[in-house]
Amino acid sequence: MDPVVVSGPPNVAVRAAEKRGYEVSMEQPHPPGRPASDDRRPGSDTRTGGTGHTGGVLVTAERPRRPRWRERISTTLALVRANPTGRITLKIAVAIVGALVVTIGIALIPLPGPGWLLVIAGLGIWAVEYHWARRLLAFTRRHVYAWTNWAKRQSLPLRFVLGSVGLLFVGTVVWLSLKYSFDIDLVAIALDYLGAR
Repeated sequence: MDPVVVSGPPNVAVRAAEKRGYEVSMEQPHPPGRPASDDRRPGSDTRTGGTGHTGGVLVTAERPRRPRWRERISTTLALVRANPTGRITLKIAVAIVGALVVTIGIALIPLPGPGWLLVIAGLGIWAVEYHWARRLLAFTRRHVYAWTNWAKRQSLPLRFVLGSVGLLFVGTVVWLSLKYSFDIDLVAIALDYLGAR
């Protein structure tokens, strides 16, 4: 459905739209043929769209739908949190399961395996109940996305160098972890194999 512009006092329109269950964006519509940057000139009132008259409120009729499984999990967690005993039990269970997953992840970091993925998964488990874990997880995601986007914007030779350095790092970690954990020296085995030929 197309967005509907409701004119009139913004507060009344926003309240009426929210009562009906619509999502309301407070962005002011711009007159055609005029860029959005014109509204930021000195002396203009941003609440009126920079023109001196009251602008409308943009009301969108479609509400974004969450996946059904996420709605069920949210409903279940809300029901558990509604009971004081359930809330305490949930906090304890989340703390124990998250700590177990993070501990296993930290133990697997020097070994070949998904160590960092398990640490992030443990943070995700803690984020269900603990605000500090939610903030740390958001910080981690933000920096991983920023790094990925930065790497995608680089030239092909630089991306090749970054990938080579990453592979070299992972190979070194695997070699050291196998050497000191299981007493298997892949470099010595490879050199013996090449020397025998």
